Amino acid sequence: QLQACGGGLVQAGGSLRLSCAASGRAFNTYVMGWFRQAPGKEREFVAAISRSGAGTDYTDSVKGRFTISRDNAENTIYLQMISLKPEDTAIYYCAANRNGYLTHRISAYNYWGQGTEVTVSS
Repeated sequence: QLQACGGGLVQAGGSLRLSCAASGRAFNTYVMGWFRQAPGKEREFVAAISRSGAGTDYTDSVKGRFTISRDNAENTIYLQMISLKPEDTAIYYCAANRNGYLTHRISAYNYWGQGTEVTVSS
């Protein structure tokens, strides 16, 4: 089970830190990812992190602004977001991929959290 939190309303240029806590065992055997879905749009990949945390991947629109990290001792991943833009407004979902490789593909992720809403005002 994945539980995401940390969303909220922020002005453009502001920052937020999302968290996603996982229950269960073997958290460090899962690649973890963040996705988002804006109103009226399809869900899209945001960032992913390898099992150890050594490898990361980002969609181009967030590179240099978002940082994904994980704490395997706490079964938690994070998404630090700075320089937020109105186009970052979306519901953000965390997800777990047991196949062990970094991927943007939604279908590769086996488990999903409930989402946390981020609204960036202009």
